Amino acid sequence: MAISNPEYSQTSLLKPVELNINEHSHKKGSVAALVLAAIGVVFGDIGTSPLYALKECFSPEHGIPFSQAAVFGIISMMFWAILLVVTFKYVLFVMRADNKGEGGVLSLMALALRSLTTGSASYLTVMMLGMFGACMLYGESVITPAISVLSAVEGLEIATPELKRFVIPITLTILIALFVIQKYGTAAVGKFFGPITLVWFLSLAALGVYNVVKAPQIFGAINPIYAIDFISEHTLMAYIVMGSVVLVVTGVEALYLDMGHFGKKPVRYAWLFLVLPSLLLNYFGQGALLLSDAEAIKNPFYLMVPEWALWPMVGLATAATVIASQAVISGAYSLANQAILLGFLPRMGIQHTSDDERGQIYIPVVNWSLLIMVIFTVIEFRESGNLAAAYGISVTTTMLITTILLAIVMRREWYLNPIMIIGLILSFVVLDLSFWTANLIKVKDGGWYPLIIGLICFTCLITWFKGRKLLRERIVNESIPLEPFVEGLLSHPPHRVEGTAIFLTAHIDYVPVAMLHNLKHNRVLHERVFFLKLSIWDVPYVNDSERLTMKDMGGQIYLVRSVHGFKETPDINKVLALIEAQYDIKFDLMDTSFFLARDTVVPSKLPGMALWRERLFAWMLQNSAKPSDFFQIPTNRVVELGAKIEI
Repeated sequence: MAISNPEYSQTSLLKPVELNINEHSHKKGSVAALVLAAIGVVFGDIGTSPLYALKECFSPEHGIPFSQAAVFGIISMMFWAILLVVTFKYVLFVMRADNKGEGGVLSLMALALRSLTTGSASYLTVMMLGMFGACMLYGESVITPAISVLSAVEGLEIATPELKRFVIPITLTILIALFVIQKYGTAAVGKFFGPITLVWFLSLAALGVYNVVKAPQIFGAINPIYAIDFISEHTLMAYIVMGSVVLVVTGVEALYLDMGHFGKKPVRYAWLFLVLPSLLLNYFGQGALLLSDAEAIKNPFYLMVPEWALWPMVGLATAATVIASQAVISGAYSLANQAILLGFLPRMGIQHTSDDERGQIYIPVVNWSLLIMVIFTVIEFRESGNLAAAYGISVTTTMLITTILLAIVMRREWYLNPIMIIGLILSFVVLDLSFWTANLIKVKDGGWYPLIIGLICFTCLITWFKGRKLLRERIVNESIPLEPFVEGLLSHPPHRVEGTAIFLTAHIDYVPVAMLHNLKHNRVLHERVFFLKLSIWDVPYVNDSERLTMKDMGGQIYLVRSVHGFKETPDINKVLALIEAQYDIKFDLMDTSFFLARDTVVPSKLPGMALWRERLFAWMLQNSAKPSDFFQIPTNRVVELGAKIEI
């Protein structure tokens, strides 16, 4: 799949040539250091689930009569959910579906699209599934900070009930501070993520052991018979409670999305040797506590903490939830950046917050929109328990979409035996559908919230994608083929002036609109002319040695194509430096002008989209970041020329 920028990308999703890319060239450090870093970034979300998961399973709204059999049944369901969904499905299989080392639903979508015919019904269906999965992940990015920080601060109620009225104000203060500091980058703070989260997981394990010794029989819940018996005896209630059991695997997509930062091995080591045993010990410890004290169900996590350690644990839990929130916020930036470069979102201002790590970015529009929605979420739902239903639907929808895309990759990219694929995918689908449908029951209780967020985002993405396609078609229909135009231009050249002109183009076969406007109004041709096309391909990173291709069209007129991965933001200055290094062509920025097309869309009744969608597209285009800002072109060297185009 190749989608090209700048102005109107080539959304035909052309297949790229095979690039010799070092999949993990951007990863540095020993395995131990990467494991520690992965603990801080990848597992923050799933690591804070013990704060609220078991409490929500025994929510009075589910109507489950409290009994030892119910405790054994639910703990058994949680144990097998973690083992089957996280360890078996994601760690063993989904993480194998990497796109040059990168993961995530958009990367998986790109892999699945490679083997499909561009423009076919199956192609468009897979593309829309991937887009909707990304939108639901965005909804999860809204809910995770709210539910995590709320659940941590709610520990104040256990320490001192009189502090209950301060839970919401403290939560909002922490979240607002977290979003405000985003513009300064997370490089410095990130160094502390791993150690703090390591202490958190060790504390989870210690608390589990401290409570398990009081009722070691809880380990009997490892036997799946307890889960099966509970489901058979309380079928409807068990089905409903599955919508809460899924909370133990929230954040599982982070395993896949963030593996590109650390590699598969560190993520797997961290999960198998620390995170998994720590979580299981803690859940078994909470179950043991309930066996000895049924009243602890009101908040089993904080009530399993010794009284002397309660305040330190509230502080540690708050720090862990802030780290979990930071991870999903950074993930939202990364997801938005991929969507922009793949042509699903308009350009936005992107700031790189680290000189060493190119994946660390800050997108102000995403940051402030997230903050507004997170504040609304906290004020609207007020308690972590009220957010559980909303959380589950976003997580399970993305899990189901991942399974569907994985099936396509297994068949068309891995060429596995169809019988093996059917067996594996059916087992995954049964799990995913069980959790997903159980959460659909909760739509009226909060599940509507992420669905609305997802649908709004999806509407924007699909409108932008379709609008750009229509706009490109209108432009191409009125364009002039490039090669014969250059031949005619050189045969009867206009007055040539000193300096270099670089015309950003979206189509290597057609004359850029900016070029035509310049010739029409200024009647001059620069001494050197470059037509520069910036292409985004379906690989995360491209080596500089394979980034550029250049064609000499004669008369010091050149056609240059610069290829970038979907995790790289094209930078004009770096592209020019690469041209100088590889082709021995020197650029003097004070003698170089960049000509860009800046078109205004006029909604009309022409065939295409509904009028309201055309107006939405026009608004998005008008408010998108300028190409000069997005591609980091010196502003004093930019000439923008445009026209009105009806769609």
